[in-house]
Amino acid sequence: MNNVHQVAENQLMLLQNGAAFFPQLCADIDAAQHSIYLETYMFAADETGRMVADALRRAAGRGVAVRVLLDGYGSAELPPSWLDELRAAKVEAQWFRREISPFTLRPNRMRRLRRLHRKLAVMDGEVAFVAGINIINDISSRDGFNSPRLDYAVRIQGVMAGEIHATMRRLWGVVSWANFRRRGKELRRFVLERNKQAVAPGITLVLRDNLRHRHDIEGAYLQAIAGAQREIIIANAYFLPGRDFRLALIQAVQRGVRVMLLLQGKVEYRVQHYATHALYDQLLAADVEIYEYQPSYLHSKVAVVDGQWATVGSSNIDPFSLLLALEANLAVQDAGFAGELRASLLSAITNDAIRAGDGYGVRRSWRDRLVARISYLIVRLLIGLLGYGRSI
Repeated sequence: MNNVHQVAENQLMLLQNGAAFFPQLCADIDAAQHSIYLETYMFAADETGRMVADALRRAAGRGVAVRVLLDGYGSAELPPSWLDELRAAKVEAQWFRREISPFTLRPNRMRRLRRLHRKLAVMDGEVAFVAGINIINDISSRDGFNSPRLDYAVRIQGVMAGEIHATMRRLWGVVSWANFRRRGKELRRFVLERNKQAVAPGITLVLRDNLRHRHDIEGAYLQAIAGAQREIIIANAYFLPGRDFRLALIQAVQRGVRVMLLLQGKVEYRVQHYATHALYDQLLAADVEIYEYQPSYLHSKVAVVDGQWATVGSSNIDPFSLLLALEANLAVQDAGFAGELRASLLSAITNDAIRAGDGYGVRRSWRDRLVARISYLIVRLLIGLLGYGRSI
């Protein structure tokens, strides 16, 4: 991996897992001369977090303007002392929605469930990263795994990096100016007027927000699926698509397209995991191929269509990502880049996954089916409480 793909005025590099991503990220942080923006859902107080934090402090120490935006829920366990160290080194750090009550279901507080799930970084407006990888050690030793979570990032050098820079500056300004809680109407107006997709020939930064771009990432998937002629490969950590998405996959199979799904094989979040199983019978009956990743947790949010179109980013195909969170995916129309990602996914499917075959539904006990159905109903109930009851 780590091949460089020239797409119009941009150089793209596909990075698999933290072993490739974090050294490259830190090298580019160390090379920055003017500014660094970093957004992440989870920033962990582990050796990986320390490596990135040290690089950020070194940059600020040589006069680079460093701004870090953390999600208040995903990074809630980051010790205050870590932020104190960053701020003492003149790193600017802010929280996106610092507090959340998971037990509060009143409509006026549902907005607190809207999280910053993007994983973006940009240096000097010239080099950027769009990723699904959090700032965390991606080998979950506490769960007994010796292999990293399967995940991807893209390094972009060129004009698209400047567009990503503008996107990140915009959100930083919104969060700073609104101070998370005040001036709600003005905040909404500001985002409506200023937020936009970043597009370059062959590349699009596809954003999801809760205003003008609520369905853009799902729409990009559906458009690519509708145009598929030979093959669709989707690797997604938390896969619970709505009816339109499932129908699009089934219709693709009906017109002769091979559809392969690489999904979570290990139980990480029980309700989400078993709710996905409730969809297996419908998809398998339609000849959609389902593979479950085995060495570790699957954390990727990627897809390849016909070896020509690919997407890498932070958005899962589930209600959290498609209905609530701020997300960012890079969509690339390039055979070289898509081919490299395709080869990686096919290797994972062949060597590291178990196929859910024709007998999958038969082998499941009534108890397994009941657990899957109850989990799916729980998710539907929660989404209904959020006002999105027709979405799944």
